Amino acid sequence: MAGKWLEMLTQITPKVSRIAVVYNPVTAPFAGLMLHAIEQAARALGVSVEPAPVHDEASIAALAARKGEGLLVLPDFFTLANRARLQAAVAEARLPAVYWSRTFVDEGGLMSYSTDSAEQVRRAAAYVDRILKGARPADLPVQNPTKFELAINLRTARALGVTIPPAMLAIADEVIE
Repeated sequence: MAGKWLEMLTQITPKVSRIAVVYNPVTAPFAGLMLHAIEQAARALGVSVEPAPVHDEASIAALAARKGEGLLVLPDFFTLANRARLQAAVAEARLPAVYWSRTFVDEGGLMSYSTDSAEQVRRAAAYVDRILKGARPADLPVQNPTKFELAINLRTARALGVTIPPAMLAIADEVIE
């Protein structure tokens, strides 16, 4: 997913050559793995990436100084809980950003690509049913997500001067006008 976020960001902002990766190191312990995948994709796409750890209001506000970059916001409870401040800083800097959750796009973010939450809940319900019928949880196979969701906010794209390619709009699950 992390490499896909970077690929999508470079498709909509081909002039951006630097990408900041936003996360809280305390609440996103898996960020190192995602950064590694992003760095590999960055080499192939000809862009540079740099970690942009956030951990308080001041570090979020500092994102507004990152003019001319793009942002990837990694999955993290801190970024979700502080999304209003985060999105205000992103909007102030006029930065194109790809988020890990559709919630950000519903609230004014540019774009998200994530697992389909409704599908995950349906699949979890089937597991609960099997457990209630006597299956041992340890015997149930681990399942990876199979359905993903692309959401794009065209109002935000227009405000940023970003053109979303027609092919990307055609595959989007949700386009906010």
